[in-house]
Amino acid sequence: MKRSADYLVTRRPVVALQDEYPPGFVDPFHSHGHTQLLYASAGVMSVVTDTTSFVLPPQRALWLPAGTPHEVSCRGPVSLRTLYIDPARDREPGPCRVVEVSDFLRALVLEVVSFPPDYDLEGREGRIVSLLLDEIGRMPNAPYQVRMPADGRLVRVCRAILADPADDRDLDDWARVAGMSRRTFTRLFKQETGMGVAVWRQQARLMEALSLLSSGRSVTTVAFDVGYDSPSAFTALFHRTFGVPPSSYLAR
Repeated sequence: MKRSADYLVTRRPVVALQDEYPPGFVDPFHSHGHTQLLYASAGVMSVVTDTTSFVLPPQRALWLPAGTPHEVSCRGPVSLRTLYIDPARDREPGPCRVVEVSDFLRALVLEVVSFPPDYDLEGREGRIVSLLLDEIGRMPNAPYQVRMPADGRLVRVCRAILADPADDRDLDDWARVAGMSRRTFTRLFKQETGMGVAVWRQQARLMEALSLLSSGRSVTTVAFDVGYDSPSAFTALFHRTFGVPPSSYLAR
């Protein structure tokens, strides 16, 4: 991300930047003094904070409050559009969240990206920026995240699952990875994430599936790639979780 952009926001409520990143690009943990809206107009990003792991397929964006440490990685080529927002103008205080990006909001973001850093606050640019902030506040949240534990041993397990959601190791295996007894591992994992390992891995698989579907892979390929025994089992769970089958998600 462009850390050098932070100072620009002290003069304007919002500054937008764009960049192109290659497949495999990783921006290690860092933070900004300003609120961010991370949006990939093309490509899929993964973002990890201290507490949550997010996947951002096209037409989704991540709201990052000021000072939030985060790591960004790109599954494939990514066209990034970042909004840096003055915390004093932050109309959506609260935790990180994934938001839907409507066609209208996308158009506003792309328009603001073209503004000069010293755009006219009282003219057309200023009015568009105000409308942009209003529109972000109207967007519903999207379910593209899993809660990360705080314990470093559990983080090791979760990062291994995120790196390969198809990994079918059982509880005893994961307990050994964490260096804990099975009983301690299962108790602490649920305490820190609010769910059992199997459910957490299921959510991680669905997140990976969304990413792969967005990149153009077929439903059958995605089902096997993320660890399901059959496309029908994957389709049934996807439908229960998101309210539409994978084919409908692809059409949208």
